[in-house]
Amino acid sequence: MQTLTAKILPQTIRQRPADSYKGTYGRIVLIGGNQNFGGAIIMASAAAVYAGAGLVTTLTDPSNQGSLHARLPEAMFADYHDTALLTSLVTGANVIVIGPGLGTDATALATLQRVFTLVTPQQTLVVDGSAITLVAEHQLALPAVPLVLTPHQMEWQRISGIRIADQTEAANRQMVDRLHATVVLKSHRTEIYTPTGTYENPLGTPAQATGGMGDTLAGMVGGFLAQFSNPTDAVLAAVYSHSAIAEELARTQYVVLPHQITEQLPTFMKAHEAQA
Repeated sequence: MQTLTAKILPQTIRQRPADSYKGTYGRIVLIGGNQNFGGAIIMASAAAVYAGAGLVTTLTDPSNQGSLHARLPEAMFADYHDTALLTSLVTGANVIVIGPGLGTDATALATLQRVFTLVTPQQTLVVDGSAITLVAEHQLALPAVPLVLTPHQMEWQRISGIRIADQTEAANRQMVDRLHATVVLKSHRTEIYTPTGTYENPLGTPAQATGGMGDTLAGMVGGFLAQFSNPTDAVLAAVYSHSAIAEELARTQYVVLPHQITEQLPTFMKAHEAQA
């Protein structure tokens, strides 16, 4: 297993060309946030925006529209109950993130199944949170598209069948290869299983042990994938950035809040971009 280092940042984060525009940096759709868990999809959407994704649309329950616009006017809103609109937005996206705050009820299941039928190999699908649980509980077949799964250890146990105590590198690798996905296995030392190798993130702090951290990471992963050309490097850089910012904040804070990582992200990326 390779150790992830700061070298991944300038390798991935490039100086923006003068003639770029919002379309240069991708269209990302984030789907989730039922009536009870709207904060999850708002945090994920904010992370995608602050990571630099060009156009961000949040498909969520209508009860979250006011909060989304108040917190994040840069993101567009759509009602995920509107299947025609969902179809149009998903088919027009480069990256789809589904799961933060989605829940596990019938509406959530129908939404996830609909997205699975819509995505194509020209898109990247990030599956997070309760969407992973739905896949495991209903034994859903994952679509044959570029996939990134972002489970914590219990979610990984559900979808892989590997108990937390048995989640070794070898066992995890075997299952990842069967799933044909990149897997970000979140833990004290997050492990990233990519098509070309396995990496351990050496960073992280107990100050991150608060709700919304995973939602924020999923949004960052989506935002990086939307704009950077190498998908493996994009995932690795997002994971490293998430923890690096948190460690810096934890020097003076007992707890690090997810939105604080998001707010620091543009400055952090600027400090670590490669010059053209």
